[in-house]
Amino acid sequence: MTGETPPLRTLIADDEPLAVERTQLLCAGIPGVVLVGTASDGGAALRLADALTPDLILLDIAMPDVDGMSVARGIAESWDKAKGAPPAIIFVTAFDGFAVEAFDLSAVDYLLKPVSAERLARAIERVRERRAIYTAPEAAASSYVTEFWVPNRTEMVRVAVADIERIDAERDYVRLSCCGRSYLLHHTMTGIDARLDPAMFIRLHRSVIVRRDRIKSLGHDRAGAWHAELADGEAVRIGRTYLAAAKDMLRK
Repeated sequence: MTGETPPLRTLIADDEPLAVERTQLLCAGIPGVVLVGTASDGGAALRLADALTPDLILLDIAMPDVDGMSVARGIAESWDKAKGAPPAIIFVTAFDGFAVEAFDLSAVDYLLKPVSAERLARAIERVRERRAIYTAPEAAASSYVTEFWVPNRTEMVRVAVADIERIDAERDYVRLSCCGRSYLLHHTMTGIDARLDPAMFIRLHRSVIVRRDRIKSLGHDRAGAWHAELADGEAVRIGRTYLAAAKDMLRK
């Protein structure tokens, strides 16, 4: 790492004091990692994340008040983009049953305790690689997500946001459609909409988001109900809440 590389301002969230101490010692041995705070419960983790805007959170799952999954979900859904990119999240936990949900939440890595120094260093290097994408000159003004990791049978599959053609709500999940296939992701429509670049995607209905270049035409029936015709010929009804944004396309 060069001297010009900014440090990773890191928050540790774990309710076990010995675990916090051990993680601090591991971080101390990794160049460029600077500890900015610790939290012993999920509520404190959310408050400190908002106040300190760390680059990285090392997050336990089983914590009092609010668990680690809820912390990660809360950050993903409510992060103020004016603060820059949301903090990267590495789960550090004794439980191995939450990995799929963790990657649904775009976690950088999922580490099982006790974590070795080498394993943590590799995970943090992945954070640096992802951070470099956000801070590259062409991406400096954007903190929008560029990929999702989604479960598919026994593996996690990378889905590039640029390949997604539409997103549909399905109860507690969203369905990502791309390249002739579709994948279910445990997420809310509001949360995922906030993470997508509005120059690339538009929400047409509370349950439908489409990539803008998939829209072939906009029109309305005699009753005044608007719809968008997509490239595959399907017509998607435009909800009243989203009609103004859709009509803005006609003025560009």
